[in-house]
Amino acid sequence: MSANYSTTITVDATPQQAYDAINDVSGWWGRITGATTAVGDEFVYVVPGLHYSGFRITELEPGRRIAWLVTGSYLDFVADHQEWNGTTVRFDIAATDAGTAVTFTHEGLTSDGECYDNCSNAWNMFVNVSLKRFIETGAGMPYLFGGDEPLTAEDHDALHRQTADAVAAR
Repeated sequence: MSANYSTTITVDATPQQAYDAINDVSGWWGRITGATTAVGDEFVYVVPGLHYSGFRITELEPGRRIAWLVTGSYLDFVADHQEWNGTTVRFDIAATDAGTAVTFTHEGLTSDGECYDNCSNAWNMFVNVSLKRFIETGAGMPYLFGGDEPLTAEDHDALHRQTADAVAAR
């Protein structure tokens, strides 16, 4: 198996500012439903018709580390639609002489997976551009679609059911 996808950005901000911005997922990645403020919180990120991912917060160390376990996913553009299930997204944050380094790692996203090229390109844009900009300026470049209406709790539950149904149909 090959190495996990990882990228590091250096930002002009404190470690706590970087931590706070990362936890504001909708400001740099896109619309979510759920919460990201405590270990055990769950949230869902969705791009209708393309990508659904459910996450559980597994680590929160203010100014140091954030980790999310992928509890369910559906990637429409690869054969193994649940390729992300059980993987972990991690942000390691550390002060450096040049600012604050944020190392993003998607444990389980490796070059031998079908999603690697598309997913690593997307992470490059969201982490290296949108998150970096969001940390430094407060204005990221999150993915926007179909209006500004929030996803409701019913939407969240429906997405979980759709993913479970997709897994059962395989």
